[in-house]
Amino acid sequence: VSVKNETPRGEFLRERLRGALTEELPGSQVSFEEADIVSQVLSFGAPTPIEVAVTGTNLQDDYQYAEKLQQQMAQLPFLRDLQMAQERNYPTVDINIDRDRAGQFGLTMADVVRSVVPATSSSRYTEANYWRDPVSGNGFQIQVQLPQNRVQSVDDLNVVPVMKNGSSPTYLDNVAAVKLGTMPGIVERNNGQRVVSLTANLHGITLSDAKMKLDDALAKAGAPPRGVSVKYRGQIPPLQETISGLRVGLLLAVVVIFLLLAANFQSVRLALSIILTIPAVLCGVILMLRVTGTTLNIESFMGAIMAVGIAVANSILMVSFVERFRREGRPVFEATQDGATSRLRAILMTAAAMIFGMIPMAIGFAEGGSLTAPLGRAVIGGLILSTFATLTILPSIYAILQGRASVTSPSLNP
Repeated sequence: VSVKNETPRGEFLRERLRGALTEELPGSQVSFEEADIVSQVLSFGAPTPIEVAVTGTNLQDDYQYAEKLQQQMAQLPFLRDLQMAQERNYPTVDINIDRDRAGQFGLTMADVVRSVVPATSSSRYTEANYWRDPVSGNGFQIQVQLPQNRVQSVDDLNVVPVMKNGSSPTYLDNVAAVKLGTMPGIVERNNGQRVVSLTANLHGITLSDAKMKLDDALAKAGAPPRGVSVKYRGQIPPLQETISGLRVGLLLAVVVIFLLLAANFQSVRLALSIILTIPAVLCGVILMLRVTGTTLNIESFMGAIMAVGIAVANSILMVSFVERFRREGRPVFEATQDGATSRLRAILMTAAAMIFGMIPMAIGFAEGGSLTAPLGRAVIGGLILSTFATLTILPSIYAILQGRASVTSPSLNP
């Protein structure tokens, strides 16, 4: 069933449907797949956001270890529709041909197959025969097939006539053993190795939080057997790549900001004094996430980057005014005090407006609010501590670094 997440009652309806279908159809397996193209692309074709792939050369070992993982994952309350993607006990009819007995009747394996296929399906799967109507010129496919009501049991198959062209027929049970069995409905392979997948949906939790708890659950299942490996598929690998990219992006942003500030102010010390407020932002983000019990995920990384941008803007505003007062000839401590005092209201208003604007998002009362709450919490935590650092610590750092600096611009005296 494909359901979009855009409607406010989407999650509520899914929960109701799960309960109703389980009650009406005992033993049935229910799974909801993403309907929007974005989620399907992020999952790389996986039907659900969570997919754990057990890979190995021995299919039986894969199934046994996948069952252990499934038992541990079933204890996680936020997982829904947990099941094996491949049906293990698919009903089959096994026909084992005795070559020696078939040879006594002058039959080969191919002869037996050509006789059995029309009884179980159709001769068009083994021999494609076409007849052309000489009057109309239209072509028609000719096939041989027994009526379905003639083959309803193993006993019916045992009396299917088997013969070679021009020879006397014999029954199938004279040359083969027919019995009911089971087999995997789908055998998936990756790089030549067989794969057993566990799929699940999420309920009321972010993907990054779910990944951390899944790691603990998989660890409790113990080490996999020799030759068996476990890896995530679905949306978790793109999540890990995105978080890794955001880390690199945050580092590059800091470096680029430093270079731009150094070029703008023509002073490495001024750029350094502004950049030193970024650790306060990161400390505030980590502290807020720790207090609220929020994990470091894509949303919180985006919030940290937003907080860094606002904190750097406030620091530039502060340093620009202080530096202007110092170049007017005021002592560095007086220039620092006057600059901080004159920009106090502007910095507080900017930070307060952003903090209060993020409170509804950080609380996460709305539908799906738990997914965006980390962004608001990261911004609030980063701005609270960075605003305090900008108004108290930054002037002190500026006074230390610029205490003996010249009041003339380096570009005027090359």
